[in-house]
Amino acid sequence: VQLQASGGGLVQAGGSLRLSCAASGRTFRNYGMGWFRQAPGKEREFVAAINWSGGSTNYADSVKGRFTISRDNAKNTLYLEMNSLRPEDTAVYLCGSRGRSASVSSYLNDYFYWGQGTEVTVSS
Repeated sequence: VQLQASGGGLVQAGGSLRLSCAASGRTFRNYGMGWFRQAPGKEREFVAAINWSGGSTNYADSVKGRFTISRDNAKNTLYLEMNSLRPEDTAVYLCGSRGRSASVSSYLNDYFYWGQGTEVTVSS
């Protein structure tokens, strides 16, 4: 299983970015997916998750109302639309795929496969 994240960059506070995660190696639509982030010196933390169909989502409180997770199963791609970005959103963003389940999960240990991450820097 390979996950390739892209779309990160440098943006001013209040700006927007759209992250993508291209998946290959198994049937993408069968599994729940999620975005996590890791800032320097901090642990990896949950950002958003989505079930197999896109019909169920979950968000960390810190990003609710600003970020939107979605997926296109025909394109084997996961997305994270990030609006109203803040300096505290600065981190490496990683996409993850659940090992066996199609449902939503915010738990790090429920994700078996990870992409390499894409860096997001928000300047004040």
